[in-house]
Amino acid sequence: MKIYFHINTGGFSNTYLVANELTKEAIIIDPGKISEELINQLEENEFTLTALLITHNHGTHSSGIKTLMKIYSPEIYGADYEIAGRKTNVITGEGYLRLANLNIKYTTLPGHTSDSMIYQIGNAIFTGDTISAGKIGSTNSSYSKHILRRNIDEKIFSQQENTVLFPGHGPPTSIAAETKFNMDMN
Repeated sequence: MKIYFHINTGGFSNTYLVANELTKEAIIIDPGKISEELINQLEENEFTLTALLITHNHGTHSSGIKTLMKIYSPEIYGADYEIAGRKTNVITGEGYLRLANLNIKYTTLPGHTSDSMIYQIGNAIFTGDTISAGKIGSTNSSYSKHILRRNIDEKIFSQQENTVLFPGHGPPTSIAAETKFNMDMN
């Protein structure tokens, strides 16, 4: 598995291209603005785009879906039907997907939004806006913040310390770093 990082400068959000180099299949997590660089990466490596995984229904994390659907035919997964209407494979709770010949664990993690979802592939967790380097996602109430903190503690911090977190905004981090230094969790 190889992870390619792309930034959407419009909303300073992260888009991740996750490729299975053996099968030449790929998925995109949180397709914000689709750049020529991202399309070239798919084409030059001859990757088949099999799926789009959405961590939550905010435009900076899903606005590229329409562009990708004009070029490719990926399946779309997320916890909100409104992401792409009938084309959305709605997933909730916890479970597993097999996409691009990769095992992907998905987990609902509400708090930042009601439809927040995280995806784990090996020792990488794609967290969307639930947690990023040094902080947790914004919430609309103290109760939502409590729920988000509890969910992060139970569903993310329970993983191995060397697990890498790929957030929706900002640089990658690790569980070890966040358990020690995240001011919103301490």
